[in-house]
Amino acid sequence: MIRRLPRPLGAAALLLSASVTAAEADLFNPHVFALDNGLRVVVIEDHRAPVVSHMVWYKVGAADEPPGKSGIAHFLEHLMFKGTATIGPGEFSKQVARIGGQDNAFTAQDYTGYFQNVAADRLETVMALEADRMVNLRLTDDDVRTERLVILEERRSRTDNDPGAQLAEAARAAQYKAHPYGIPIIGWEHEMRRLSREDALDFYRRHYAPNNAILIVAGDVTPGRVRELAEKHYGVIPARAVAPRDRPQEPPQLAARRVTMADARVRQPSLRRTYLAPSRASADNRHAVPLQVFAEILGGGTTSRLYRDLVVEQGVASAAGAFYRGVSLDATTFYLYATPVPGGDVAAVEAALDKTLERALATPVTAAELERAKNVLLAAAVYARDNLRSGPRIFGAALTSGLTVDQVEAWPDLVEAVTVEDVMAAAAHVLDIRRSVTSILLPKPTG
Repeated sequence: MIRRLPRPLGAAALLLSASVTAAEADLFNPHVFALDNGLRVVVIEDHRAPVVSHMVWYKVGAADEPPGKSGIAHFLEHLMFKGTATIGPGEFSKQVARIGGQDNAFTAQDYTGYFQNVAADRLETVMALEADRMVNLRLTDDDVRTERLVILEERRSRTDNDPGAQLAEAARAAQYKAHPYGIPIIGWEHEMRRLSREDALDFYRRHYAPNNAILIVAGDVTPGRVRELAEKHYGVIPARAVAPRDRPQEPPQLAARRVTMADARVRQPSLRRTYLAPSRASADNRHAVPLQVFAEILGGGTTSRLYRDLVVEQGVASAAGAFYRGVSLDATTFYLYATPVPGGDVAAVEAALDKTLERALATPVTAAELERAKNVLLAAAVYARDNLRSGPRIFGAALTSGLTVDQVEAWPDLVEAVTVEDVMAAAAHVLDIRRSVTSILLPKPTG
């Protein structure tokens, strides 16, 4: 089984920056309830095909790890497939495969998730399997030793052998001076090597409990049937005391930072810049939805300002854009990127990018730009309903990161309400060079 570190959720992620609680729009029309032990349940009916997606999300991620134990959340995700008192090592995935299903798991800064996609009539099978390992995980020292080698190899292949990934890791560490978002999800290698069976079981017992989890079932199901099965398999698991998510917070950032890396494996230089930005759950979250609109106007495609200025008109870049994802329990980042044309100068690209940002702050967005950006975001919401897996991923990420079901459902109304003044205020708030990290990747001469 390949257990992937999370990637952006694409267009579906655009739904997650909601910042008020009105819910006039109908996106997924979920049914929501809770069991007596605190497990929250979201059901999304979709009867177009006889399949279901069953997901359990835990409200714990890499940013909740104890000091010196980086990577333990991701490590435990791997170890959750080692078995229980009744399921042998590796048998979980084999049982899912035998009924024609697929399963996997993922770890992020704010959550850990497990999912199975199966035929609708096999829902109870995977629910029983997942409920079993919520409380009955068994680990041996051999399990831990072998899986520790797996995650170390994962780090080597995905980060240590990739100059771009190395630079991104260094830039993220520079972006967050105090907050654990600056620590890589997979962990620092020297700390990963010391992770033990006791570390994994302690993290498991502290955080894996029904009252710290969200069950999401989407597909050819009814709320009544899901409730019946959830009560049978999850409802018998007792709640446990779970400590609040008390994380270090960022102090004021008063100085811009630069990170530069040169590597002989690099053929084309590139520039990235991130700005510390508010999320829905952090301070100044009134800017979250307008920032999503601003990111689309500034760098959301070939009609955006960055692309038009740097690629089309000036011809100094072969690619340029912006990205913002507002779903995050704490402060997130607003992301810019640009790649020089072959043989081009990264300094010229940075100068052109800065001029575009200056104009963005000085020149209000037009009504046409605002309308185009809104249409893109609203279209993404419509398309998300066509994918059985989009709804569970959207709600899971939202509910583990401080949002509510109503806030997700209200997304179209929130986008429609954004004004030119809102966008300009958000742009002025986020584009503060003192809260930025500029990272540059360069080729290294080999001669």
